[in-house]
Amino acid sequence: MPLPSYSHREPDGMYTFSSRPRPVEVCFKYRDPPPEQIQQQYGNIMYDRRVVRGSTFTQHLIPRTTNQSDPAVTQRQQAFRRRAIARRQAKEKLKTKTPEAVDGRQHVNVQTDLYLEELSKIIETTDIKCQTDEFLDKPATPLFIPAKSGIDVETQIEEGELFDFDLEVQPVLEVLVGKTIEQSLLEVMEEEELACLRTQQRIFQELRNNELAEVQRLEEQERRHRDEKERRVAQQKEVLKKEQEVAEKIASRAFSQQYLAGLLPAVFACLRNHGYFYDPVEKDIEANFLPWLMAEVNSQLEKRFTARQLLDKIIYEVTHERLEEFSHLETYQDISDL
Repeated sequence: MPLPSYSHREPDGMYTFSSRPRPVEVCFKYRDPPPEQIQQQYGNIMYDRRVVRGSTFTQHLIPRTTNQSDPAVTQRQQAFRRRAIARRQAKEKLKTKTPEAVDGRQHVNVQTDLYLEELSKIIETTDIKCQTDEFLDKPATPLFIPAKSGIDVETQIEEGELFDFDLEVQPVLEVLVGKTIEQSLLEVMEEEELACLRTQQRIFQELRNNELAEVQRLEEQERRHRDEKERRVAQQKEVLKKEQEVAEKIASRAFSQQYLAGLLPAVFACLRNHGYFYDPVEKDIEANFLPWLMAEVNSQLEKRFTARQLLDKIIYEVTHERLEEFSHLETYQDISDL
């Protein structure tokens, strides 16, 4: 049953106050808990700042606060705070930042420690309790020593009765020496076997090198024979090609001579019929004299045509004037007759 709270003043003038105990509220370290957790949990005295930890004999000095502070001290504190903020900003600017993610991607935090650690949002908490020291004026509790009971008995053991070193160590030495000699023999046999293997490997390598040299010599000889054969075949093909070309030239020349034997007279006759072979005098008359003659005739005809037109125009003008004179005369005669 909880104790009720009460206050009392004694006759000698002393005032006493007592209140019922209640749990201390928990002060969380990381973030403010929801209200329902605060109502459900009880307080822990280890998180109460009013509880003094450590020795109770040390003096805890409470700094004295004054309402009016020194302006110089305030200015120094502000300057120090500004310098600290400037240094922090400079350090943040000097830090190498990760470039912005491209479109369609995003940065994800990845652990780069040597030992990976599982990340979770659950905050691990541990309840720790402590107990204050006992009162210093209480003496230390003596150790509990039970009362002695029973009978002490002793016996005497002479030298050599329990253990003889020379006798007991002999089997161990025999095993050690035997194992050492056996291991040495195995190592010697292994070295001899390795030497034999190296010798066989060297002999095999020499035989293999000789065989490779022989194979290379045969391959080189075969290559020379093949090159010589290809060269001879190419030369023979070239000779046959030249012989075929000579035979074709001879056949074409004979055919051309046979074909041109009757072609030349026919060509000359056709050219003569078409006028390619002509008389120089006749050609000169047709090319030079006849064009000049035709030009002169045309010029004379044009002159005659011009003179005839001029004469016709004169005759027309004369007849027109005489016709006008006759018309005037007839008009005068008619007037005179009237």
